[in-house]
Amino acid sequence: MITLQPFTIHDAPQLISKIKDERMLLQFAGPAYRFPLTEEQLETDLSDEKRTLFKIKDQTGSTIGHAQIFLKEKTFLLGRILIWDENNRGKGYGKKVMQELLKYGFSHFDKETAELNVYDWNTGAIECYRKVGFAFDPDVKNEAMIDKEIWVSLNMKIHRNTFNVQKL
Repeated sequence: MITLQPFTIHDAPQLISKIKDERMLLQFAGPAYRFPLTEEQLETDLSDEKRTLFKIKDQTGSTIGHAQIFLKEKTFLLGRILIWDENNRGKGYGKKVMQELLKYGFSHFDKETAELNVYDWNTGAIECYRKVGFAFDPDVKNEAMIDKEIWVSLNMKIHRNTFNVQKL
């Protein structure tokens, strides 16, 4: 249903075209990118040996989104996840993308834990991550400012054993 394929700089124009404004970019990528998203910003990620970038393909072979894995010292971080057509949201794609990212991460990296960050108001994403087995880490929280609003970013983690049990 969903496959992850390597993202290349040739995929950048399509991704860039989907990021309509600063708020969407912050939700998708956190505060590291600057609006408008550019090929140069994506090239920086592509050249980072700790990052793996993916395009998300559906069963027809169409690219429907983007995701990244960032290798940290003790964990790997799933991030910059976007299913760009709102008509594709709520169809189980998010759960499948998370499972594919976790399968990739746990099979390619010698880490026992995966993590992600999500804004506290993004209840649809939080529910998706919970269904896959992620749980909140109450010790990790960050804030980002946009349009005089403070967005609270929460951290969620999943252990390899939890994911392996979920797969059965």
